[in-house]
Amino acid sequence: MAHIVVDDSENLEKAIKRFKRLVEKEGIIREFKKREYYEKPSTIKNRKNKTLQRKLMKKNRKTVSSGSKNAY
Repeated sequence: MAHIVVDDSENLEKAIKRFKRLVEKEGIIREFKKREYYEKPSTIKNRKNKTLQRKLMKKNRKTVSSGSKNAY
């Protein structure tokens, strides 16, 4: 739970910015959006597998392309 203490002498805009940073750091909004709708466990698993495959493909492309540059 995000909680900040605002002093009487502190500017309200600064306190709001501090609160926004804290909420973003804790990932509260991201978590809310993720849980906004029910998602089947199989859908979650498929999404994670797709992102993993994408990352691996990107990593392979980088290693292959950098390896070919050194061969010349």
